[in-house]
Amino acid sequence: MKTWYFSECPYPTLPDADEYDSIRVSLPSSYYDPTEGARLYSMYLDLWQAADDLGLNVMTNEHHQTATCLVPAVPIIAGILARTTKNARILILGNPIANRRDPVRVAEEMAMIDNISNGRLEVGFVRGVPFEVLPANSKPVGMSDRMWEAHDLILKAWTTVDGPFSWEGSWNYRYVNVWPRTYQQPHPPVWITGTSVSSAPRIARAGHTLAAFVTGYGATKRLYDAYRQAWAEAHGKAGVPADRLAYGVQVYVADTVEAAHAAAIKMRWYFDANKVPRHLGSPPGYSPPEGVVASRTAAAPIPQARQAKGKSPEWMIENGVLMAGTPDMVVEQIKRFYDHVGGFGHLLMMGHAGGLSRSETMRSLELYAQHVAPAIAQLGSAAMPVGVGALS
Repeated sequence: MKTWYFSECPYPTLPDADEYDSIRVSLPSSYYDPTEGARLYSMYLDLWQAADDLGLNVMTNEHHQTATCLVPAVPIIAGILARTTKNARILILGNPIANRRDPVRVAEEMAMIDNISNGRLEVGFVRGVPFEVLPANSKPVGMSDRMWEAHDLILKAWTTVDGPFSWEGSWNYRYVNVWPRTYQQPHPPVWITGTSVSSAPRIARAGHTLAAFVTGYGATKRLYDAYRQAWAEAHGKAGVPADRLAYGVQVYVADTVEAAHAAAIKMRWYFDANKVPRHLGSPPGYSPPEGVVASRTAAAPIPQARQAKGKSPEWMIENGVLMAGTPDMVVEQIKRFYDHVGGFGHLLMMGHAGGLSRSETMRSLELYAQHVAPAIAQLGSAAMPVGVGALS
């Protein structure tokens, strides 16, 4: 199993939530102190560098017009990491390509970063969260179709090396001829996030890595099972390579249980602070009609991440949105989750969130690298058959 250190790079120094309507889209930038922001950027870059020095991989993403994430342009951060890190693979998860005006520019940016890093880039594509339809001046209807069209265009741009081609669709280009070529051939590994069972089969058919974020025990197993079934049907193989499945979760390792739980409360800001009015969190047309109907049935499961606000560390651990404790405890929690969902090959470690300090994060990273990573290294070393894992 590979571990990828990740932070959403939050700006947690905000007034009481009663003073504003939403932490996303409409939060006035007057709340942002550039001096504090510059300090945070320095800390976040240092922590990614430390993860590389400790033998871990690194992951980054982007969001827009929000205090939850100070990275509105993931190619800039990834370009810095491509130059400053030496060994870590660099995962971008991801480029919100359904909202990007120019997918060919994404292909160019990723190819450039792949060259700067000497082939250490892994490229993630995402549809984009509903909160960012307004900041992107985008349309909520048809976002999934646009994402897959942009995906197809980018992959064709990377793999067409005999001169320009044209493209007609949601985007129109007379000449597509990407320079430089990607360092990795035919292109860097591709990841796509999945949040619903219906999204998994297409990712499996494409052969890309499916990443699930804080979806908990039951939802993650259903996602993985749908992926495995579609993989077997599409590729004629029952065993899914371990590196095709990833799970993102908050992780904190400490010398004592008390210290781990105290840090977990700070990290819970990621869940607690997500104050967003309904019209921003669920714009009409973002979810397909069948998805809306299913979400409103009595039997529809509520994603664990949406229930985590204000919950105890024990609840978060029990429900699979947090791994926290001493090294041995965290190893056991990871193995328990791994066994329940039938295995996976990547742990996307949200090792920093909220107001966690540099020193607190560093101690957790050190303990993780020294004790946890070696203990889970052999997990996911073999292909995982369809139907394995505990029942939901």
